[in-house]
Amino acid sequence: MNISIIGVGLIGGSIALKLKQKNVADFIYGIDSNIENLTEALALNIINEKTDLENGIKNSDLIIIAIPVDSTRKILPKILDLVSDKQIVMDVGSTKSGIVNSVKDHPKRARFVAFHPMWGTENHGPKSAVAESFSGKAGVICNREESAQDALHTVENIVKNLEMHPIYMNAEDHDIHTAYISHISHITSYALANTVLEKEKEEDTIFQLASSGFSSTVRLAKSHPEMWVPIFKQNKENVLDVLNEHISQLRKFKSALEKDNFEYLEELITNANRIRGILK
Repeated sequence: MNISIIGVGLIGGSIALKLKQKNVADFIYGIDSNIENLTEALALNIINEKTDLENGIKNSDLIIIAIPVDSTRKILPKILDLVSDKQIVMDVGSTKSGIVNSVKDHPKRARFVAFHPMWGTENHGPKSAVAESFSGKAGVICNREESAQDALHTVENIVKNLEMHPIYMNAEDHDIHTAYISHISHITSYALANTVLEKEKEEDTIFQLASSGFSSTVRLAKSHPEMWVPIFKQNKENVLDVLNEHISQLRKFKSALEKDNFEYLEELITNANRIRGILK
């Protein structure tokens, strides 16, 4: 199978490495607006050749879109305009409703499969790509009934070779769930980092005292805005809903401390401890 990967950064690069390792990909074309990414991906043997969009699509059986979600919405209809009835297109975006809706009336909609690998780090670029990144993680396929059977089967095979377990849901449910388990985590991390950076102006020793707990909590704050601003934009309503609930929870902790209500504070923490039974 010849594959074109549009966006050879962390996710696209990791997929390329794994599909090469599994001998799924005979040849991988890299397409990226960032020339440095292409040069690096070629040097690291992540891709076999760098090319442009038109040539990559013409010579590929499968096209994987691994760029920010706002860019995916713009480019997906153009890609479907160019593919044949045998070629397959998939994306890896962290939001799905906007992407799916952007091609809902496209005559070649069935050639597209909406996919989200539930993995990522704060790092970026081809140098951060790791073949084993997806092993054991969930691979979400959305609105599968809108995709052709052969296209769906091919993407399911990709998920299998990435060593992920497939989960099927509609795009709207996906966006609600990811707002809770991913998007709010990033906002919280950004906010905490800004809080400490503001305080650090007064106390320059604060980072000298930072422990591994702090580092793990703000790790996501290293994630790039080029990726996350479009995600928050595309999933705005769901993120706002979760953010309002999060603010409500913070106010409960604040109120308990202000009122010296340590019994209630213990209740809040004990309730939060229930997450142990969910996340192993």
